[in-house]
Amino acid sequence: MFFVFGPSGQMYRGGPENLATIAPVRRVQRPQALRTRSLDVQAREPDLPTPPTGAAALPVNLRLQDAVSAYAQTEQGPQQVRKPLTLVSDVMTLEALTVQPDAIVNAAWQTLAEHHVAQAPVVDAQGRVVGLLLRADMAPLDLLPEPGAVKQAIDLARRPVSEVMVSPVAAVAADTELRRVAAVLLDTGLPGLPVTDDTGRLTGFISRTDILRAVAADPPLDLWSGPAVAL
Repeated sequence: MFFVFGPSGQMYRGGPENLATIAPVRRVQRPQALRTRSLDVQAREPDLPTPPTGAAALPVNLRLQDAVSAYAQTEQGPQQVRKPLTLVSDVMTLEALTVQPDAIVNAAWQTLAEHHVAQAPVVDAQGRVVGLLLRADMAPLDLLPEPGAVKQAIDLARRPVSEVMVSPVAAVAADTELRRVAAVLLDTGLPGLPVTDDTGRLTGFISRTDILRAVAADPPLDLWSGPAVAL
């Protein structure tokens, strides 16, 4: 299930095939990478006894090594059943960074830079999505090279986020198939979509990076589950 939200509330609710019919939903030409999750920390292997080397080396105690390995496995707990990743909820970022529509652009830029992200959902005081802020839209590259554009850049930095955010913006429900999300990201050029409930309250964010990370993760990503997507 997909939605379109703006400052006035929900504008669309339905499948991905009709998102393009919502005139105000614009295509983004500068997709940005999103880094919302720290890299997975690899589990350390248990330190096993290392026998000395040389002429006086002692025989390896295989039973001791087996016992140490078995003990390490019990500390890790029972192994979870592997299952394919098929839904938005399987890979989305739960606690996504957000900004307020009345925040000043310069302050929002600093917030995104500190968290090393290139975009963030814009939510109102009730936690409902009203737009998507892209860092690229806060510092247009065509303004920077010209000395005469310094004043324009300063004026832009002093604007509220509501004047530069992507709005209305498409959003997606957590129980949507990942294959459908991939098609919408390709069609809109957005770097990701806010994940919301039916009322527009933010529950997370799913980005291209989240999907790409899932492709290389274990358990494997299954983009081909569910019905075919109409493009």
